[in-house]
Amino acid sequence: MAKKLSGGLVHDLPADFVKALTETKEVTTLWESLTPIGRNEFICWVEDAKQEKTRVRRITRAVEELLDGQKRPCCWAGCIHRTDKKPSKWQQAVLIDKKKRN
Repeated sequence: MAKKLSGGLVHDLPADFVKALTETKEVTTLWESLTPIGRNEFICWVEDAKQEKTRVRRITRAVEELLDGQKRPCCWAGCIHRTDKKPSKWQQAVLIDKKKRN
């Protein structure tokens, strides 16, 4: 039986993401080398997709970014679900309160 992949601080690793992360030993090793916060950011980014095609694209891109040596998803404001860190003013206004720009 294969070892269970590590999840994030807040988010569990979804099955479709596990499948992509276990396609090669290199990607699996890169995933396990991330910090729990780094893994959490990738998982939240994937889970935040509103459409299935966006989710699939983000999973593919996450694997590509891992292979490129990135430790967090590019252009992602960060997980708003963490309880160990207060959201930034921008995250609070835009992602949590969903305020529109004037």
